[in-house]
Amino acid sequence: MQIENKSFGISFILYICKKNNVNTALFIAKRISSSRKKSFSRPIIRIAIAGVSLGIAVMILSVAIVTGFQIQIRDKVIGFGSHIQINKYDFNSSYEADPISKNQHFYPKLEDVEGIRHIQVYAYKAGIVKTEEEIQGVVLKGVGADFDFTFFNNNLIEGESLIIDSTEISTEVLISKIMATELNLKAGDDLRMYFISSGQSGARGRKFTIKGIYETGLVEFDELFVIGDIKQIQRLNRWEPDQIGGFELILDNFKDIDRLTDLVYGEIGYSLNASSIKQLYPHIFDWLQLMDMNVIIILALMILVSGITMISILLIIILERTNMIGILKSFGARSLLIRKLFIYHALYIIGWGMLWGNILGIGISLLQQKFGFIGLDQESYYVSVVPINIDVLAIALINIITFLVCSLILIIPSMIIGKISPLKAIRFN
Repeated sequence: MQIENKSFGISFILYICKKNNVNTALFIAKRISSSRKKSFSRPIIRIAIAGVSLGIAVMILSVAIVTGFQIQIRDKVIGFGSHIQINKYDFNSSYEADPISKNQHFYPKLEDVEGIRHIQVYAYKAGIVKTEEEIQGVVLKGVGADFDFTFFNNNLIEGESLIIDSTEISTEVLISKIMATELNLKAGDDLRMYFISSGQSGARGRKFTIKGIYETGLVEFDELFVIGDIKQIQRLNRWEPDQIGGFELILDNFKDIDRLTDLVYGEIGYSLNASSIKQLYPHIFDWLQLMDMNVIIILALMILVSGITMISILLIIILERTNMIGILKSFGARSLLIRKLFIYHALYIIGWGMLWGNILGIGISLLQQKFGFIGLDQESYYVSVVPINIDVLAIALINIITFLVCSLILIIPSMIIGKISPLKAIRFN
């Protein structure tokens, strides 16, 4: 009697769909998905939705964290050395480079080039910081009145930022927290540095005042750089007032760095060289690039797990609905229509899983970005909290690729429907 009622119901549905030109497979799939009837597959479907949700959330968080980490480390390195540096063309890789004239045809005209935000002068001078108890090798980075202090202002933890005058020589400097801790110094204290210049006998001492203390988390740079007035280096090296170590260019977008480096190289003349920050610190940027491979592996594994989950749930649904398959076939329904029916039902499950996965992944990302409740050891990871970068395009691609891969994978288990015998399926319980 139960089979007869079910047969009548299915035959009526097929008749109505055919008469009203309705997508039969989609109509029946919606009826199955919205059914409140208890079945042994319902808890398994919920587990499948949870599995897909977790996979999507992990993928979104992985991309957000890795790209966030890459951007923060990259911006910190750029903060110390800018996007592009212009200096004299030689093979001297030390911090005692030969000077060049500040009066160049491209300064400051390069700022008019689209993509270049700012150009500024700089110079390096290696030296030694000495206190009564400690001694440490450092590099004094001399900057001019045109220097953009935005990066150091954002990372300032004590004291105030520098103000460099274009005429008067400043004796104020910025040092890092690591340096201040190791040398037992604080903002307002005096700092004595010693320098040795070529052609000069003995070390030359200079007394500075610590105006502020910064902390970036990049130990390699924090332990090294002291920021001060470029006129101090000009005096130490006995340079002319118009002689500098080089120029730094700050760009609007990091993605343009290779193109603009080539453009600048062609503009500055044969006696000067233009180097991007990627060329100056290849070990850091190669390391950051390796992280992309980790993300690709995570994404591939999560998509694979989601696909296998959907194969399993589709086979379970087919097994549960074997009786219905037999009845549909007995009324002339083709295997292709029945396969579409079950694929639509599985896509419904995927859709819910992806919806909750996006809510979970984006929700956690936004909370971390806003409140930073997940912290890190800055000495080990260079950042104090887990960084987040929410890329809408990346999230859209994750969803599209996951949906397409899972949809294509569902074709494989649905092929079993074609081998089901109507008579045996109707008798199956």
